[in-house]
Amino acid sequence: MDYGTLQGILTIIVMVVFAGIFYWAYSSKSKAGFDEAANLIFSEEEIAKQTQHSGDNK
Repeated sequence: MDYGTLQGILTIIVMVVFAGIFYWAYSSKSKAGFDEAANLIFSEEEIAKQTQHSGDNK
């Protein structure tokens, strides 16, 4: 096995891994988890506001 064959095999492996990640990222099964993760920043801000307001009342 020469160096060119090894590069070709490695290229195919990387392409298959890329296609797998692409499929996983755009599959409908992952959408709910990604939507929840995208909105986490907003829920953390709301929690911080609520704790600040509850601290003001004490």
